[in-house]
Amino acid sequence: MGVEIVTGAAATGARVALFDFDGTLSLIRAGWFDVMVPMMVEVLASLGTGEPEEEIERTVREFVYRLTGKQTIYQMIELARQVELRGGKPEDPLVYKRRYLDLLHARIRHRLEELETGAAPPQKYLVPGSRALLEMLRRRGLKLYLASGTDEEFMRREAELLRLTEYFDGGVFGALDDYKKFSKKILIERIISRSEASGGELLGFGDGYVEIENVKAVGGVAVGVATDEPECRRVDAWKRNRLLSVGADYIIPNYLCLDELERCLFPD
Repeated sequence: MGVEIVTGAAATGARVALFDFDGTLSLIRAGWFDVMVPMMVEVLASLGTGEPEEEIERTVREFVYRLTGKQTIYQMIELARQVELRGGKPEDPLVYKRRYLDLLHARIRHRLEELETGAAPPQKYLVPGSRALLEMLRRRGLKLYLASGTDEEFMRREAELLRLTEYFDGGVFGALDDYKKFSKKILIERIISRSEASGGELLGFGDGYVEIENVKAVGGVAVGVATDEPECRRVDAWKRNRLLSVGADYIIPNYLCLDELERCLFPD
Protein backbone atom coordinates (compact mmCIF):
# COMPACT_ATOMS: atom_id res chain seq x y z
CA MET A 1 0.00 0.00 0.00
CA GLY A 2 1.23 3.48 -0.84
CA VAL A 3 0.58 6.95 0.47
CA GLU A 4 -2.96 8.05 1.31
CA ILE A 5 -3.01 11.73 0.42
CA VAL A 6 -5.38 13.62 2.69
CA THR A 7 -4.53 17.30 2.15
CA GLY A 8 -1.51 17.05 -0.14
CA ALA A 9 0.32 19.69 1.94
CA ALA A 10 3.93 20.10 0.84
CA ALA A 11 6.88 20.39 3.21
CA THR A 12 9.25 22.07 0.79
CA GLY A 13 10.17 24.71 3.37
CA ALA A 14 10.67 22.25 6.23
CA ARG A 15 13.79 22.77 8.33
CA VAL A 16 13.04 20.41 11.22
CA ALA A 17 11.53 16.91 11.37
CA LEU A 18 10.11 15.61 14.64
CA PHE A 19 9.64 11.87 15.13
CA ASP A 20 7.75 9.86 17.66
CA PHE A 21 9.58 6.65 18.61
CA ASP A 22 7.46 3.61 19.50
CA GLY A 23 5.32 2.46 16.59
CA THR A 24 6.69 5.24 14.38
CA LEU A 25 10.26 3.94 14.12
CA SER A 26 10.74 1.30 16.83
CA LEU A 27 8.89 -2.01 17.11
CA ILE A 28 10.71 -3.13 20.25
CA ARG A 29 7.61 -2.35 22.30
CA ALA A 30 5.11 -3.68 19.78
CA GLY A 31 2.21 -5.17 21.71
CA TRP A 32 2.41 -2.67 24.60
CA PHE A 33 -1.28 -1.87 24.10
CA ASP A 34 -2.17 -5.51 24.78
CA VAL A 35 -0.20 -5.32 28.03
CA MET A 36 -1.53 -1.99 29.30
CA VAL A 37 -5.22 -2.44 28.50
CA PRO A 38 -5.74 -5.82 30.26
CA MET A 39 -3.84 -4.55 33.32
CA MET A 40 -6.14 -1.54 33.55
CA VAL A 41 -9.28 -3.57 32.90
CA GLU A 42 -8.27 -5.89 35.73
CA VAL A 43 -7.82 -2.93 38.10
CA LEU A 44 -11.25 -1.49 37.27
CA ALA A 45 -13.07 -4.82 37.19
CA SER A 46 -11.71 -5.67 40.65
CA LEU A 47 -13.80 -2.79 42.08
CA GLY A 48 -16.87 -4.99 41.68
CA THR A 49 -19.19 -2.33 40.31
CA GLY A 50 -21.09 -4.82 38.15
CA GLU A 51 -20.08 -2.95 35.01
CA PRO A 52 -19.73 -5.36 32.05
CA GLU A 53 -16.07 -6.11 31.32
CA GLU A 54 -16.60 -5.31 27.63
CA GLU A 55 -17.74 -1.81 28.62
CA ILE A 56 -14.72 -1.33 30.89
CA GLU A 57 -12.42 -2.45 28.11
CA ARG A 58 -14.04 -0.04 25.65
CA THR A 59 -13.50 2.85 28.10
CA VAL A 60 -9.89 1.86 28.74
CA ARG A 61 -9.04 1.41 25.06
CA GLU A 62 -10.44 4.86 24.27
CA PHE A 63 -8.43 6.78 26.85
CA VAL A 64 -5.23 4.75 26.40
CA TYR A 65 -5.16 5.45 22.68
CA ARG A 66 -6.24 9.07 23.13
CA LEU A 67 -3.25 9.65 25.39
CA THR A 68 -0.77 7.68 23.28
CA GLY A 69 2.20 9.87 22.51
CA LYS A 70 2.06 11.63 25.85
CA GLN A 71 4.18 10.37 28.72
CA THR A 72 3.00 7.00 30.03
CA ILE A 73 2.20 8.56 33.39
CA TYR A 74 -0.79 10.40 31.86
CA GLN A 75 -2.47 7.08 31.04
CA MET A 76 -1.89 6.01 34.64
CA ILE A 77 -3.29 9.29 35.96
CA GLU A 78 -6.43 8.63 33.94
CA LEU A 79 -6.60 5.08 35.31
CA ALA A 80 -6.51 6.51 38.83
CA ARG A 81 -9.31 8.91 37.89
CA GLN A 82 -11.41 6.05 36.52
CA VAL A 83 -10.93 4.17 39.81
CA GLU A 84 -12.16 7.24 41.72
CA LEU A 85 -15.16 7.64 39.42
CA ARG A 86 -16.20 4.10 40.37
CA GLY A 87 -15.93 4.81 44.09
CA GLY A 88 -12.56 3.13 44.61
CA LYS A 89 -9.38 4.37 46.23
CA PRO A 90 -6.67 4.52 43.55
CA GLU A 91 -3.00 3.73 43.91
CA ASP A 92 -0.51 6.48 43.12
CA PRO A 93 -0.21 6.66 39.30
CA LEU A 94 3.51 5.86 39.64
CA VAL A 95 2.57 2.54 41.26
CA TYR A 96 0.38 1.68 38.28
CA LYS A 97 3.16 2.75 35.93
CA ARG A 98 5.74 0.51 37.61
CA ARG A 99 3.32 -2.43 37.45
CA TYR A 100 2.78 -1.85 33.74
CA LEU A 101 6.51 -1.48 33.01
CA ASP A 102 7.26 -4.75 34.82
CA LEU A 103 4.65 -6.56 32.71
CA LEU A 104 5.91 -4.93 29.51
CA HIS A 105 9.54 -5.72 30.24
CA ALA A 106 8.67 -9.38 30.68
CA ARG A 107 7.13 -9.29 27.20
CA ILE A 108 9.97 -7.50 25.40
CA ARG A 109 13.01 -8.78 27.31
CA HIS A 110 13.92 -11.28 24.58
CA ARG A 111 13.85 -8.54 21.93
CA LEU A 112 16.34 -6.42 23.85
CA GLU A 113 18.56 -9.46 24.37
CA GLU A 114 18.47 -10.26 20.65
CA LEU A 115 19.63 -6.73 19.82
CA GLU A 116 22.24 -6.59 22.57
CA THR A 117 23.84 -9.89 21.56
CA GLY A 118 23.58 -9.32 17.81
CA ALA A 119 21.27 -12.32 17.42
CA ALA A 120 18.89 -10.01 15.53
CA PRO A 121 19.74 -7.07 13.26
CA PRO A 122 18.21 -3.67 14.10
CA GLN A 123 15.92 -3.78 11.06
CA LYS A 124 13.98 -6.66 12.66
CA TYR A 125 12.60 -4.15 15.15
CA LEU A 126 12.27 -1.10 12.90
CA VAL A 127 9.21 -0.01 10.95
CA PRO A 128 10.09 -1.06 7.38
CA GLY A 129 11.93 1.65 5.46
CA SER A 130 12.76 3.75 8.56
CA ARG A 131 16.49 4.10 7.92
CA ALA A 132 16.05 5.08 4.28
CA LEU A 133 13.57 7.79 5.32
CA LEU A 134 15.94 9.22 7.94
CA GLU A 135 18.78 9.25 5.43
CA MET A 136 16.62 11.05 2.87
CA LEU A 137 15.63 13.77 5.36
CA ARG A 138 19.20 14.28 6.49
CA ARG A 139 20.30 14.47 2.84
CA ARG A 140 17.75 17.24 2.37
CA GLY A 141 19.30 19.16 5.24
CA LEU A 142 16.56 18.80 7.86
CA LYS A 143 17.45 18.77 11.54
CA LEU A 144 15.94 15.70 13.18
CA TYR A 145 14.46 15.34 16.66
CA LEU A 146 13.27 12.15 18.35
CA ALA A 147 10.70 12.49 21.14
CA SER A 148 8.83 9.81 23.05
CA GLY A 149 6.34 9.35 25.85
CA THR A 150 8.47 6.39 27.00
CA ASP A 151 10.86 7.08 29.88
CA GLU A 152 14.01 8.69 28.53
CA GLU A 153 16.44 6.18 30.07
CA PHE A 154 14.70 3.30 28.31
CA MET A 155 14.07 4.91 24.93
CA ARG A 156 17.65 6.23 24.68
CA ARG A 157 18.94 2.72 25.22
CA GLU A 158 16.50 1.32 22.65
CA ALA A 159 17.38 4.00 20.09
CA GLU A 160 21.05 3.07 20.52
CA LEU A 161 20.32 -0.63 20.05
CA LEU A 162 18.46 0.23 16.83
CA ARG A 163 21.38 2.45 15.72
CA LEU A 164 19.12 5.45 15.29
CA THR A 165 20.75 7.99 17.59
CA GLU A 166 23.26 9.14 14.96
CA TYR A 167 20.46 10.53 12.78
CA PHE A 168 18.98 12.80 15.45
CA ASP A 169 21.29 15.80 15.54
CA GLY A 170 18.54 17.78 17.30
CA GLY A 171 18.48 15.32 20.18
CA VAL A 172 16.70 12.31 21.65
CA PHE A 173 14.09 13.07 24.32
CA GLY A 174 11.82 10.96 26.49
CA ALA A 175 9.60 11.19 29.53
CA LEU A 176 11.09 12.50 32.78
CA ASP A 177 10.21 11.63 36.38
CA ASP A 178 8.97 15.20 36.69
CA TYR A 179 6.54 14.70 33.82
CA LYS A 180 5.52 18.35 33.64
CA LYS A 181 9.02 19.37 32.56
CA PHE A 182 8.89 17.67 29.18
CA SER A 183 6.35 16.97 26.47
CA LYS A 184 6.33 17.02 22.69
CA LYS A 185 4.46 20.31 22.84
CA ILE A 186 7.19 21.81 25.04
CA LEU A 187 9.86 20.56 22.63
CA ILE A 188 8.07 22.12 19.65
CA GLU A 189 7.77 25.44 21.50
CA ARG A 190 11.49 25.27 22.28
CA ILE A 191 12.37 24.64 18.62
CA ILE A 192 10.28 27.63 17.53
CA SER A 193 11.54 29.93 20.30
CA ARG A 194 15.14 29.16 19.34
CA SER A 195 14.32 30.08 15.73
CA GLU A 196 15.35 26.64 14.50
CA ALA A 197 12.10 26.58 12.54
CA SER A 198 8.77 28.34 12.46
CA GLY A 199 5.67 26.21 12.98
CA GLY A 200 5.14 26.03 9.24
CA GLU A 201 8.69 24.72 8.77
CA LEU A 202 8.05 21.68 10.96
CA LEU A 203 7.48 18.19 9.56
CA GLY A 204 6.15 15.55 11.96
CA PHE A 205 5.90 11.76 11.86
CA GLY A 206 3.87 9.80 14.38
CA ASP A 207 1.49 6.94 15.00
CA GLY A 208 -0.23 8.64 17.93
CA TYR A 209 -2.89 11.29 18.36
CA VAL A 210 -0.70 13.65 20.41
CA GLU A 211 2.27 14.30 18.15
CA ILE A 212 0.09 14.81 15.07
CA GLU A 213 -2.12 17.25 16.98
CA ASN A 214 0.92 19.15 18.31
CA VAL A 215 2.50 19.52 14.87
CA LYS A 216 -0.73 20.63 13.23
CA ALA A 217 -1.43 23.14 16.03
CA VAL A 218 1.61 25.19 14.97
CA GLY A 219 0.93 24.91 11.23
CA GLY A 220 3.32 22.07 10.39
CA VAL A 221 2.90 19.14 8.00
CA ALA A 222 2.08 15.81 9.66
CA VAL A 223 2.52 12.27 8.34
CA GLY A 224 0.32 9.77 10.17
CA VAL A 225 2.13 6.45 10.44
CA ALA A 226 -0.80 4.07 10.94
CA THR A 227 1.39 1.04 11.54
CA ASP A 228 -0.36 -2.29 12.02
CA GLU A 229 2.28 -3.65 14.38
CA PRO A 230 4.40 -5.71 14.28
CA GLU A 231 4.28 -6.55 10.54
CA CYS A 232 3.47 -2.96 9.47
CA ARG A 233 2.36 -4.09 6.04
CA ARG A 234 -1.09 -2.51 6.07
CA VAL A 235 -2.84 0.47 7.63
CA ASP A 236 -4.36 -0.01 11.05
CA ALA A 237 -7.91 1.32 10.67
CA TRP A 238 -8.21 2.46 14.31
CA LYS A 239 -4.97 4.43 14.14
CA ARG A 240 -5.90 5.86 10.76
CA ASN A 241 -9.21 7.25 12.01
CA ARG A 242 -7.61 8.80 15.09
CA LEU A 243 -4.79 10.35 13.06
CA LEU A 244 -7.22 11.77 10.50
CA SER A 245 -9.33 13.27 13.30
CA VAL A 246 -6.43 15.51 14.38
CA GLY A 247 -5.43 16.61 10.91
CA ALA A 248 -2.85 14.21 9.47
CA ASP A 249 -1.90 15.32 5.96
CA TYR A 250 -0.85 11.85 4.83
CA ILE A 251 -1.42 8.30 6.05
CA ILE A 252 1.09 5.50 5.49
CA PRO A 253 1.51 1.95 6.88
CA ASN A 254 5.34 2.03 6.71
CA TYR A 255 8.10 3.82 4.76
CA LEU A 256 8.42 1.38 1.87
CA CYS A 257 6.52 3.95 -0.21
CA LEU A 258 9.41 6.38 0.31
CA ASP A 259 9.75 7.52 -3.31
CA GLU A 260 6.05 8.40 -3.46
CA LEU A 261 6.14 10.04 -0.03
CA GLU A 262 9.17 12.12 -0.96
CA ARG A 263 7.43 13.35 -4.12
CA CYS A 264 4.39 14.36 -2.06
CA LEU A 265 6.34 16.17 0.64
CA PHE A 266 9.00 17.71 -1.61
CA PRO A 267 7.39 18.22 -5.02
CA ASP A 268 10.40 20.24 -6.21
